[in-house]
Amino acid sequence: MPVLFLDGVTDRNQAESLIRAILLVEADLDASPPEPEAWYDRQLVGLKVHRDDAEIGEIVRVDHLPAQDLLAIKTDSGEVLLPFVKAFVPEVDVQAGKVTITPPGGLFEELAEPNED
Repeated sequence: MPVLFLDGVTDRNQAESLIRAILLVEADLDASPPEPEAWYDRQLVGLKVHRDDAEIGEIVRVDHLPAQDLLAIKTDSGEVLLPFVKAFVPEVDVQAGKVTITPPGGLFEELAEPNED
């Protein structure tokens, strides 16, 4: 969790007066993370998701959870959360604008309606 220290803010009352303040940060949007297999959320959001050479959706956000990150993928049948691990997401190609996934069975398939016999 990031921590911010501001010159001149020396007590809790001063800090609380900054709640809902807008913080502008200059960032180099062309910079890549220092690790080769790491990406910023802004690089992933909008990438097309491919499975078995077919486009099945688009990444709409990245959820950061304690166990692992999840890719929120918008598909024709709704949103699917996929663990962002190498076993399920073997290839990320930011330049090509796509990710290739190999999800576990049943995650992206429609559930069959139970028979009412």
